[in-house]
Amino acid sequence: MRSVLRDTGETIITAVVIFLALQATTQSFLIEGSSMEPTLIQDERLLVNRFIYTQSPFNLFGDDHYLFGGPKRGDIVVFHPPTGSNTDFVKRIIGIPGDWIDLDGSSVYVNGEKTAWVDVSTARRHDDYPVQVPDGEYFVMGDNRRVSVDSRNWGFVSGDALVGRAWSVYWPINEFQLYS
Repeated sequence: MRSVLRDTGETIITAVVIFLALQATTQSFLIEGSSMEPTLIQDERLLVNRFIYTQSPFNLFGDDHYLFGGPKRGDIVVFHPPTGSNTDFVKRIIGIPGDWIDLDGSSVYVNGEKTAWVDVSTARRHDDYPVQVPDGEYFVMGDNRRVSVDSRNWGFVSGDALVGRAWSVYWPINEFQLYS
């Protein structure tokens, strides 16, 4: 009897520890809108890794103040929008600090090289290009650039506003996909 109670207690404690670890490091996100199509579709559920962009409390890693390498070009990220909206946004990082971003009306160029991310038409929203991404900030865009409201509209996203990186689509189950 004592062994059964002990085993049950250990199982419950282990389950609680795993649950708390997952709650601290991941977040579920519902895709609303079509700005990330065809990569992410309306009503899909996305699991976001919040731990990946943990910042170092000390400058132990030189200029890179993230424990695990920080945001990279091409990452699909969830972030608090600079518009003040209470709803988080999901977009793709196009430019990291120091990058030069240029738009010619059909393509996106990063440091003079044409990018190959998804959409073939990228309208300018103003004529202030090329722009350089400031330190600690990121240039983000939706994959469906025709309808996306992104850095072309409201400028750069602060690194402090990043919630995390897309880890996987987990619902609907037939759309399951992992992102690296």
